[in-house]
Amino acid sequence: MEIGFIGLGNMGAHMARRLVEAGNKVFVYDTRQEAIGNLAARGAIAARSPKEIADLAETVMASLPTPDVVLKVATGPDGVIEGTKVRRFVDLSTTGAAMAQRVFKLLAARNIVQIDAPVSGGVRGAEKGTVAVMASGPRAEVEKVEPALKVIGKFFFIGERPGAGQTMKLCNNVLSAAAMAATSESMVMGVKAGLDPRVMLDVINASSGRSTATEQKFPEVVVPRKFNQGFTAGLMLKDVNLFIAEAKELGLPINVIEAVAALLKLTCEELGPDKDVTQIVQPIEKRAGVEVRAPSA
Repeated sequence: MEIGFIGLGNMGAHMARRLVEAGNKVFVYDTRQEAIGNLAARGAIAARSPKEIADLAETVMASLPTPDVVLKVATGPDGVIEGTKVRRFVDLSTTGAAMAQRVFKLLAARNIVQIDAPVSGGVRGAEKGTVAVMASGPRAEVEKVEPALKVIGKFFFIGERPGAGQTMKLCNNVLSAAAMAATSESMVMGVKAGLDPRVMLDVINASSGRSTATEQKFPEVVVPRKFNQGFTAGLMLKDVNLFIAEAKELGLPINVIEAVAALLKLTCEELGPDKDVTQIVQPIEKRAGVEVRAPSA
């Protein structure tokens, strides 16, 4: 299959690599030449712009950081919309349903079908091909790209409504963010009271409080003080705020998620939006005067 791939960041580079290794002819573009070169060395074909990608492949995938970047790459000058060969645009980014619907309409005017297919599972999941892929769009068009999406991760068809995959992704991500925020407060409280964080995690993971935060992020990233999960606090705040906007549009109460957003905002203000999302624990540690680290670390 011939596939264009735009956006070779922490997630995109691994997903594009998997497509190359699966035997697809993959054209790649990123604003960083080094990222393009890394994929070209593995067998991908370098391109010079989103438009050139869309001139070369009927199916163009994108893994980009923010809704505004997706809009520009998909529909802006020298963007995918100006390509001569593209027939479908598969957005693996997290943009929210409103932006997905906006891009869908703009591309449809040029007979290009957008499929929103956000992924979840982190950098490790992208590397191993275990991310959840949440696809929505016209069923016949989704089926054409399903084999490629199954190379990237575990495929789920969410529905035909544009943006449905985005809504599903946001529902997932706020649970991940909430687990990280709540676990941070719980672990800091336990350490402040004199508990060993390793013992705490052993108990929690054998009990009802376990989550991905307690099973992987804290034991592997926070307690060893690595803070290298590979997803920034700024991007998580973006996702949580997109969820809040959709929930408010639906008239729903979101008190818990608004509290999570406040802690993420504090993290971004005090440490910087480019810091790892697991560093959400640090503003809490600072105020408690303790660190969640193994006593021997």
